[in-house]
Amino acid sequence: MVVHTFHLAKPGLVTTVAALVRPPTSATVAGLHHAECMTPMRLGAPLFSPARWQLRRLAMIAAWEDESAIDEFLQRTRLGRALAAGWHVRLRFLRRWGHVAAFDDLPAVAGETDPDAPVVAVTVARMKLLQVPRFIRWGLPVERLVRDHPGTTLALAATRPWRTISTFTVWHSAREMTDMVHGRGAIAAPERHATAMVERRRKDFHVEFTTLRFTCIGEYGAWEGRTSIVPTKARAPTGHASR
Repeated sequence: MVVHTFHLAKPGLVTTVAALVRPPTSATVAGLHHAECMTPMRLGAPLFSPARWQLRRLAMIAAWEDESAIDEFLQRTRLGRALAAGWHVRLRFLRRWGHVAAFDDLPAVAGETDPDAPVVAVTVARMKLLQVPRFIRWGLPVERLVRDHPGTTLALAATRPWRTISTFTVWHSAREMTDMVHGRGAIAAPERHATAMVERRRKDFHVEFTTLRFTCIGEYGAWEGRTSIVPTKARAPTGHASR
């Protein structure tokens, strides 16, 4: 069974740049199907600020033949050991919307989603460079919506210059995630995401875009002093997410 992972680490500038320039591939790492290496960005941070561009940090989403291939990579490669010092989740794929060639081998639906169970969502986009100003205009309000949403326990963006943009979010429940997507929920201006999607349909920001939904099958390490970032079960409807 193919297993996906999402990693966050602080390996320093040299290792981060090396991974961006020459990310691991199926030809260089046994059992790896595909990997996207990026630098994390803080959602909603000013466009030109150190908080926005975290160049000494590394994010990677990857697809693997099985968990033994993940373990081998983390233990026996330089990049893997750098990532092992951070935080990662192992994920079982559920659903895919949209099209990015690197992920087109995934089916539209691979498993049922319990609306009350925690989920992990990843978006990956290849930008149209001339559309970046429009994307920023409509995207920043959405970033703040997701960042401040009571349904998320972790929300961040990541980029690989110059075209790849990604988001990674952990949700208390699939229901809260889909409510956000459709502009519902007890939060200020809940329509921000839905409005941006209307603008995207009017004139697309992307060459390719996909949204991937997963369930977490394992969490390892810590990020920013936090562990157990992925909930083990949905919270009560009246609860509040820990930030």
